[in-house]
Amino acid sequence: MNISDPIADYLTRIRNAVSAGHDTVEIPASKLKTEMSRILLREGYIRSVDVVGEAPKQVIKLTLKYGPDRESVITGLQRISRPGLRKYVNADDVPRVLGGLGIALLTTSRGILTDREARKSRTGGELLCQIW
Repeated sequence: MNISDPIADYLTRIRNAVSAGHDTVEIPASKLKTEMSRILLREGYIRSVDVVGEAPKQVIKLTLKYGPDRESVITGLQRISRPGLRKYVNADDVPRVLGGLGIALLTTSRGILTDREARKSRTGGELLCQIW
């Protein structure tokens, strides 16, 4: 199946799994999605990331994180730049998500960075999504 916007598909699969209360979600793998997943793990939004399968049919298996009363750690995901309308920001215009409570992911010349990392390294790029 050909997907025209794999990042939107990635975010939608996570959003649907969270709203349904699933513990895990499987997403077709790519280098971009794997790196985004590792950032979500590092920032504490998900519990674990596993890449399973052989090279052409690899799948990313995300274990979602919930609080003590089964409330999800991820409350919102929003795609910013999309294939029909790319959104680029320079280092001075990198947005803060909910006053620093969430993260924005950017693809830069230094790889995929969070908004804090991009501001610290004074690097701009394409604003992929916001997660809070």
